[in-house]
Amino acid sequence: MIVAVKRVYEAASRSDGARILVDRLWPRGLTKSEASVERWLRNLAPSNQLRKWYHAQPQQWALFRKRYLKELSQPEGQKDLQKLYEFAHNRKRLTLLYASRNETHNNAVVLKELLEGTRKPPTGTGSGGLRSMRPREAAVRRR
Repeated sequence: MIVAVKRVYEAASRSDGARILVDRLWPRGLTKSEASVERWLRNLAPSNQLRKWYHAQPQQWALFRKRYLKELSQPEGQKDLQKLYEFAHNRKRLTLLYASRNETHNNAVVLKELLEGTRKPPTGTGSGGLRSMRPREAAVRRR
């Protein structure tokens, strides 16, 4: 499967395949027909707090990505992440849409990495991850 990321304000094309909006808010000034969105998965977007923090500190991309993956490991994020995986399963091409002006560092890029398997899914990032380890490994990690 080919996964692309594209700014939602760019014109839709036949080569986009299925188009999924991964922002929490609907993009300003666009109608649903103009956006040509097949699905809108709001809960895959970063929280407002994380989004605002990153907007103020765009040089913190690595930390944003880490915090965003941690948010995706929460039940609400996991539910929509599973919907994304299921939706993408039998597609030849999928385009993740975002509204951010930053075209190289945004949540759609992280989701693309997850779909392509270049990043591990967000599991074991919290205290639950420590419980699944052997006791000695967990003790070393806590230090």
